Amino acid sequence: MDTDIEIRVERVSQLFNMLDPFPFRERDLDPEAEAYIVAWAREMPRRSPVRIVVHLPEGEAATPEARGLPEALRHYFVDREIAVAGELKELFRIGRLSLAIGCAVLAVCLGIAGLIGEGAFSRNLAGFAAEGLLILGWVALWRPMEIFLYDWWPIARQRRLYRRLAAAEVTVRSGASASSL
Repeated sequence: MDTDIEIRVERVSQLFNMLDPFPFRERDLDPEAEAYIVAWAREMPRRSPVRIVVHLPEGEAATPEARGLPEALRHYFVDREIAVAGELKELFRIGRLSLAIGCAVLAVCLGIAGLIGEGAFSRNLAGFAAEGLLILGWVALWRPMEIFLYDWWPIARQRRLYRRLAAAEVTVRSGASASSL
């Protein structure tokens, strides 16, 4: 399987968000360009290195922006990796807080259910209330368990993908007139 992501553009500026006020090497990628690169990278074998080949017309390939393209792409994907790592850290923080709250709710529910069982309520009503509290307590643990068991996988996968793209070898090739993404 080929591990090159081929991009053909007329100008380097087509790859970047021109509304971004930062200098060229710190600009965000154009959303369509990022989606194209990320989609192709997702299809590649996970352990293989990624190469990004940008085809430009001969005159454009000799510009300072074209020479700075490898560093600009690396910088962008490093920033995306850092942002996604922050999202993962925040998700785990929310998970820990949710777990503490869920455990406290479960403990309170178990305590109240135990007191109801000893009370003067009718047997059926006490059993119904105790079971309801037990279910409520376990439901309070649903979200933290969902976070720790499942929700973090896609975010970690996205972080690894951005890390691979940040490490990608970027080559600029000049040639005949290039077509758009």
